[in-house]
Amino acid sequence: MPLGLGRRKKAPPLVENEEAEPIRGSLGGVEVGSGGSVAALQPGLPPPPASLRPRLVFHTQLAHGSPTGRIEGFTNVKELYSKIAEAFKIPPVEVMFCTLNTHKVDMDKLLGGQIGLEDFIFAHTKGQKKEVEVFKSEEALGLTITDNGAGYAFIKRIKEGSVIDRIQVINVGDMIESINGQSLIGCRHYEVAKMLKDLPKGRTFTLKLTEPRKAFDMISQRAAGGKHNSSSQLGTGRGTLRLRAKGPATVEEQLSAFEERAIEKVDDLLESYMGIRDTELAATMVELGKDKRNPDEFAEALDERLGDFAFPDEFVFDVWGAIGDAKVGRY
Repeated sequence: MPLGLGRRKKAPPLVENEEAEPIRGSLGGVEVGSGGSVAALQPGLPPPPASLRPRLVFHTQLAHGSPTGRIEGFTNVKELYSKIAEAFKIPPVEVMFCTLNTHKVDMDKLLGGQIGLEDFIFAHTKGQKKEVEVFKSEEALGLTITDNGAGYAFIKRIKEGSVIDRIQVINVGDMIESINGQSLIGCRHYEVAKMLKDLPKGRTFTLKLTEPRKAFDMISQRAAGGKHNSSSQLGTGRGTLRLRAKGPATVEEQLSAFEERAIEKVDDLLESYMGIRDTELAATMVELGKDKRNPDEFAEALDERLGDFAFPDEFVFDVWGAIGDAKVGRY
């Protein structure tokens, strides 16, 4: 059967950011509330009433320095940012992204759609704005783009020796506000990556960027986390809180060795084909593909859930192969 036969495109939830409700009694970065236990929801069953759900309370700080705050009751990434903003009395739009267990701009520790129950959340807020003119001397700029799930796209990696690498003022963690005056607020990472790719070679374009506010010990840092660390994990501790686009958040066990291998391989393919890195998107694709019998079933599942990405058949086939390789332990 040819790959992609009869594939249909549907508008899906594009971000795996789901719902959480807080916990009390100490688990490192999180506290467990009355009831004392943390249990995952059983598949196929409706979520319990809010009054019976475990309450998760996470500890947080502003990355450039602040007292420790406590947040709870968020149901997706946008609400998480709002809770952080409320805790520190700042506007929610000031929060650019969060890292787990480090205040540094470390892209391997970026908060996606999973938070370990012992993770400490550091919020990076807007710092200095800058406008940079870039001459596109090569087709590839050397940028890998990600986004925060709440409307901001930013630089996750800069390839060594690339066009962008030679411009020292552009750093990992910089939010891309506009290209040639066109605002990118609200755009997804793949849209920004395509816009950069489509810019004509041999011409100059203008980037407006906002860098994350830096603590004193980060002033000289250019690109921490700019190189991929294959040993990084999506969550740490005794379990993870999985945030999703619809429905309640669930507390899940740590990823299996197969899932970690598969997510890493799929994330590498996303960077190779689309110029983005997104562990949550990769995790969603692995979840959709791990029980499918053939690549056509997998392609249909992707179109149902992630149709707006319009993944090419060649990419889907490679992802299917990567998931299969991970299942049998091939690297």
